[in-house]
Amino acid sequence: MRVKLLVLSLLAVPVFLFSQSGKGISLKKIVEGVYSEKTLPELRPLSGGESYTRLSDDKSMIVAISYKTGLPVDTLFNANKARECDFKTIDGYEISPTGHHILLWRESEPLYRNSFTAVYYDFDVRRNYVNPLSDTGGRQMKPQFSPDGRMCAYVKDNNIWLRKFDFSTESPVTKDGAPDSILNGCPDWLYDEEFGGAPLMAWSPDSKILSFVKLDITGVGTFDLLDYGDGGYPTLMQLKYPMAGTANPKATVHSYSVETKDIKDLSVPGTAEGYIPAVTFTTHSDQLAVMTFNRVQNIFQMYYLNPKSGVSRLILREESSTYIEPSVLKSIKFYPDCFTFMSDRDGYAHLYLYSPTGSLLRQLTEGNWDVTGFLGYNPASKTVYYESTEEGPLYRSVYRIDAKNNKTKLSSQKGTNTADFSTDFKYFIQYYSNISTPQTVSVCDANGKTIRVIEKNERLKNELAALNAPKKEFLQIENSVGDKLNAWMLRPPGFSSSEKYPVVVMQYSGPGSQLVRDRYDFGWEYYLASKGYIVLAVDPRGTGGRGAAFGKCQYLKLGINESDDLLDVASYLQGLPYVDGKRLAIWGWSYGGFTSVMTMSRGKKLYKVGVAIAPVSDWHLYDTAYTERYMLTPGENGAGYERSSLINLAGKLEGSLYLIHPTLDKNVHMQNSLLYAKALEKSNKFCNMMLYTGKDHSIKGQQARWNLFQGIVRYLDTNL
Repeated sequence: MRVKLLVLSLLAVPVFLFSQSGKGISLKKIVEGVYSEKTLPELRPLSGGESYTRLSDDKSMIVAISYKTGLPVDTLFNANKARECDFKTIDGYEISPTGHHILLWRESEPLYRNSFTAVYYDFDVRRNYVNPLSDTGGRQMKPQFSPDGRMCAYVKDNNIWLRKFDFSTESPVTKDGAPDSILNGCPDWLYDEEFGGAPLMAWSPDSKILSFVKLDITGVGTFDLLDYGDGGYPTLMQLKYPMAGTANPKATVHSYSVETKDIKDLSVPGTAEGYIPAVTFTTHSDQLAVMTFNRVQNIFQMYYLNPKSGVSRLILREESSTYIEPSVLKSIKFYPDCFTFMSDRDGYAHLYLYSPTGSLLRQLTEGNWDVTGFLGYNPASKTVYYESTEEGPLYRSVYRIDAKNNKTKLSSQKGTNTADFSTDFKYFIQYYSNISTPQTVSVCDANGKTIRVIEKNERLKNELAALNAPKKEFLQIENSVGDKLNAWMLRPPGFSSSEKYPVVVMQYSGPGSQLVRDRYDFGWEYYLASKGYIVLAVDPRGTGGRGAAFGKCQYLKLGINESDDLLDVASYLQGLPYVDGKRLAIWGWSYGGFTSVMTMSRGKKLYKVGVAIAPVSDWHLYDTAYTERYMLTPGENGAGYERSSLINLAGKLEGSLYLIHPTLDKNVHMQNSLLYAKALEKSNKFCNMMLYTGKDHSIKGQQARWNLFQGIVRYLDTNL
C-alpha cells in the first residue's frame, strides 16, 4: 500500500493568487488537470558535471543542456536523423556509462505500480544506428548496462537475457523463468508494491559477473479477478497475492559468469521466510551487497557475498522494537571508503556513515527532525546532501554537511524543496513549491544561488488568478492525549463566522503518510469548499514527518489511535461557533477508507456521513509485507487483527456510509467491500455502494474520476 499513489490531490492552493470576484471552480477542469502543475521530463546529470539531459517536448530527441547557460550543447539522439529508425518518438531512455550506447523504449505498458514492459532499442551513438535490443522480439523490462558499457542485461518472459553490443549477439542467462512460478531478476506484485521496485539484478564493477535475485512464487496463493468488459462472459485474471499469514515468495541469490556462462547459487543466511528486496555491488567486484529483511521487518541485515566463492559476511544489522520501513534501501550508497545508511534508532530518521567493513564512522545528521531524502555524498570533500523537516513537519528543506560538521542550508525559500545534483556537485536543479506557489524549477550553483529558472508555471498562475477560490489556514488540533495534530482548513468563499457550515474531514492516516504539507496541490476538495462546505484535512498519530514515537504508535493496532484522533477532531469541530456539529462527514481512500469506516464504528456517532473508497475491511485480506510490518502475522497478533477488523465492527457502524470500490483493484481487492457488505447484512445495517467496473485501485480516467467526485458531492449534498 504505497502512500504516494494512494493519496489523491488533497492539499491546498494559493490563498492570495485568487480573485474573490473571479470565476468559480470547475470540477471538470480539476479532473482534466487544468489546475495541475506542468511537469518537466526527467532532467538527468551527465558525467563531467557541466550538463544534463532531457527529452524534447515532442519526445523525438535527447538533448544535453548546459547547467550554466541553459543552452543545448549536444543532441545525443534524434529520431528524425538516426539510421534505421522507423519511429518518431520514444517514451524514455537510458545512457550507458561510456555514453556509446543509449537504450530507447517505446510502447510502455504498466505491469505493476513501479514496473513496466516496453519494446526496447539499442542506439549506437558512434554509428548513429538504431537496432532492436532483442533479436527475438517481444517486450522487455528492467534493462541494466554493464559498467564497461559493452553489454546490457534485461528481463524477457521472466528470464534474464544478455546483449553483447560488440558482437551484436543475444543469449539467455536463465531458462527456468515462467509466469506464476519463477521470476528471474524482476519483482512479483508483492516485491514491486511493497519494496518500490528495488533492483534485483546487479553488475560487478569489472563487468564480469551479473548477480540476480530469483523469486519462486509457486507456493503463493492465487487471487482471481473478473474483468466484466462490456458484456458476455467475464475474463478471469489471476494474480499471485500472498495474504497476511500465508506463504510468501521464496527469494534466492545467484551469480552468472559472463566468461564461463555458469550460474552459481549463493547462500544468504536467515532468508527462508524473509525478503531479499535488493542487491547491488560495492565498489569491489568481490563484494555483492545483499539486503535482507526478516518476515515481519523488524530486522534488517546487509551481507557481503563473494559471487565466486559464495562466502558471506554480515556487514550491517539494524533491529527495531517495532518495524523498519523499506525506504532505508534508498539511503544505502557505496563509495570507495564508506557507505551511507538511514535509521531512526535515536527517535528520528537520520543518516549514518559506515566504513566498508561495517564499522560506524559517524552520525551525519542529528536533531529532533527527520531526514526525508538522501540526495548525495561527495567522497572528495566528504560532504553529505539531504532533504529534511528541520523547519518543521510541514516543510522540506535542502542542506549539506561537510566533514567538519559545518551545515549549510541550500534552499532559500520555506515550503517544499528537493534537489538533483550534478555529478561533481557544482550545480543542482531545485524543485520548489509552497501553498501559494505552483512548482518552480531552477538551476542553482553549489551554494544555492539561483542561476536561472527553467519552469515557473506561468500558465497555471494565470489560470489560478481568475478563480474565486476558498482560502486555507494551517492549524493544530490537540487530541485527548495531548498531541497536537497538524491540519489545514478551507472555508467557503464569503465565509461568515456568524453562520454555521457542514464540514468534510479528509484524511489518509496510513503509516508514514502526510497530507498536511506546505506544497502546491489542487484537488476536488476546492470544488467542495466552493459549494459551501468547510473542508479540513488532518494527520493523526501514526503519520510521518514527526519522528518514530509519533509515527509508529499504531504498531500492532492499525486504525485504533488514528480513529481516536479523528473522533477528537470531530469534537473539536463541534466546539467551533461556525460549524454545524450535526453535519460532519469523513472521507478517505484505501487506508483512508479503512480509517473512515473505523472512525464511524467506534461507538460515537460524531460523523453523520462517511465516504470510503477501496478500504481494507480486514487485515487478514491484505498482503503479507505491508500488513505484517505493522501488525506481525495473524498467529503472533491475533487479538490485534480482530480489533482492527471492520468486518467485526460492522454492527457498530453509525451514520450514512457511501462505499466505493473498483472491480479490478489488484491492491485492495473488491472482496474487502463485498465481505464488509455481507457483515452489514448480518447486523441489519446498511450502506450505499458504487462499483467502478474494470478500474484498478486508483480509478484512473477523466470520465471515471468526474463521475466519482460528482457522486460523492451529490451524496454529501443529499445526506449531510
